[in-house]
Amino acid sequence: MKSGRIRRRVAGGAAALAAALLFTLVGPGAGAAQAAPICPGQKIRTLTFATGKVVLYKKRGFVCAVTYAKSARNRKPMSVSVQARGSRPVRDAGRYVRLAGPVKVHAGHRCVWIKGNVSGRGVSSGWILC
Repeated sequence: MKSGRIRRRVAGGAAALAAALLFTLVGPGAGAAQAAPICPGQKIRTLTFATGKVVLYKKRGFVCAVTYAKSARNRKPMSVSVQARGSRPVRDAGRYVRLAGPVKVHAGHRCVWIKGNVSGRGVSSGWILC
């Protein structure tokens, strides 16, 4: 065999070994990672409406909410608001493409009122999580 042919075979074998080692270390699902949620804690409720949804999370007495638009094509007026009973509402409003928030309040064991709006349509929960 000529030396060029031997070098190509050794290089090809080394490349195959490196690919197998990388696949073993990284694993088959490495490229399929999911995005982390915006709010910490456990998802406890989803309030849907015609143009979007409000997702509510809770962790250690804190309540966090995010408004998502159904269409992510252009900027539109969006808002999200969380109010713990006996406190003022915490709000995020503006012209966004995909989401408004997150908005986080300490509710403890108090009821909360959630509002979300996308392009003039929205949802208001009333007092929940009492």
